[in-house]
Amino acid sequence: MDGRKSQERLQRAADALAANGFAVMRASDTAKAYEGVLGLIPDGSEVHHGASRTLELTGIAEALERSGRFKPLRPRIWAMDRQTQSDEIRRLSAAPDVMLGSVHAVTETGSLMAASMSGSQLGPYVSGAGRVILVVGAQKVVADVDEGLHRINEYALLLEDAGAQAAYGIHSGANKILIINRELNPGRITFVLVDEAIGF
Repeated sequence: MDGRKSQERLQRAADALAANGFAVMRASDTAKAYEGVLGLIPDGSEVHHGASRTLELTGIAEALERSGRFKPLRPRIWAMDRQTQSDEIRRLSAAPDVMLGSVHAVTETGSLMAASMSGSQLGPYVSGAGRVILVVGAQKVVADVDEGLHRINEYALLLEDAGAQAAYGIHSGANKILIINRELNPGRITFVLVDEAIGF
């Protein structure tokens, strides 16, 4: 897809997302996305994020944990004992002030699609987190849900699986797939749409 058509597709998605109750910010590149995302989070916020190649590549994941501006939950959760503190881990991860991440597809009609092996980040996306910020590369915009499912199963899952095997020695899976068509609390979910390809 040429640059002009890609930009038109991004704009259609942005307009549809806004009409469906999502806040939308456009970023020309990853540096602008980094600045924009950090500017959206109030100092002192309890922040959490799932595993996200997009957040890693933009430097956002590192900034959340090391900037000193926020209260990051991820290091705290990783330090806890999964056998004896599983209930506390579940509660901490379910309802942060701000949840950050990405999705696997955004439709031109303004829906988001996210797949997960465990589903741990999906609850906060749906309603648990006070605010959700999703950073999405241009290549993730699809025409509709059917194309989004194809992208998840035939492209993103293959990359996620390879990453899971390399990092943890296990296979990944699209065990749980979330589709959000509209946000009833306007602006609770913010999309930062990047005008270049980034992430899976």
